[in-house]
Amino acid sequence: MQLSSDSSSYRLNPNLADNSVVCLMAPTASGKTALAYELYDTGRYELISVDSALIYREMNIGTAKPTTKELARYPHHLVDIIDPVQSYSVAEFVSDVARLIEACHQNGKIPLLVGGTMMYYMALLDGLSPVPDGDEAVRLRVEQWRQEDGIDALYDYLEKVDPISHRRLNATDTQRITRAVEVYLQTDTAISDWQQQPKQALAHNTDQQWHALAVMPERSWLHQRIEQRLDIMWQEGLVAEVLGLLERHSLTPNMPSMRCVGYRQVLEYLVQIEHPVFEYSHLDKALFYDVFLTPSSQDQMAVSTSERQRLACQQMQNKALYATRQLAKRQYTWLRKLTQLPTLSDTWVDSTHSLAHPNDRQAVHPITLQTFDTMAHVRDYLY
Repeated sequence: MQLSSDSSSYRLNPNLADNSVVCLMAPTASGKTALAYELYDTGRYELISVDSALIYREMNIGTAKPTTKELARYPHHLVDIIDPVQSYSVAEFVSDVARLIEACHQNGKIPLLVGGTMMYYMALLDGLSPVPDGDEAVRLRVEQWRQEDGIDALYDYLEKVDPISHRRLNATDTQRITRAVEVYLQTDTAISDWQQQPKQALAHNTDQQWHALAVMPERSWLHQRIEQRLDIMWQEGLVAEVLGLLERHSLTPNMPSMRCVGYRQVLEYLVQIEHPVFEYSHLDKALFYDVFLTPSSQDQMAVSTSERQRLACQQMQNKALYATRQLAKRQYTWLRKLTQLPTLSDTWVDSTHSLAHPNDRQAVHPITLQTFDTMAHVRDYLY
């Protein structure tokens, strides 16, 4: 592959082979995007988003999505691919990434997978169990059952048909309980049985050299970045963005899009201030109020309207900050789990920030793992 002769391209480490796939894995607000842009400017990479929130159209502020101008200059695959009322499975993501990696290599580019959805990375690096894709008719049937009888009814049913999943899942884990029930009704086989079958991962492709780069920055530094980012989101109009989504789409509080951090806290705020948006005929007001109108929020109804709005706004911001920090904490947990995968630990590269030669350890297994504490060290590794 011929590289352009600009001042940034020639500095790239020549040991990064043409058939490489680079995964830049890091928690939210850690600076992934800036480095991805710099790498794209070298002319050697194409960007593939690994973010379960950036897939949604019209959800821009709360997802910290690159601006329209940025996306024009730095195109990202798998951004703005579905509407907020739609769903997108991990299996669909893996299938799309397999296709995009092939296309990138055919274009003479290295796929740079960048984002913070660690479950997606786990599917790529460790593989997926052969659970069949969902059936829309079954999904609608289970959703109607949940709305009529509540998630407790599905959880009780799961105890009978899939006791392993019942023990593993929390009673409030609506999304996973619903999926487990759907799988059993669709296949007559428990999802726990499907999950015990052998997995296949894209990263096991011996024709490709995968580089899993895990960045785990210092927590206090990251918390400051998270707080700064949230302040920007409030200033840019996250509440107005959510109102617009409610006005245009038949959303429910349990849709994956509305479970995204930030959006969920805004929905709760809008319920607590009794915003008239829920009177729209295409929205089921009762669903939102059942989820978000808690006893503590009902107590606030006794205070004046202005005071209730002030309290609700403060709670929204506090809860969004807490939820984002919890998200980062979960991302750290996922990253540690990823770095301990047997398929990765066999090819551990010590912390020299230099690429292993493709004729050495990578010949044993196509995955190379490296951990970092700053994006600057990742940059050094790739140059």
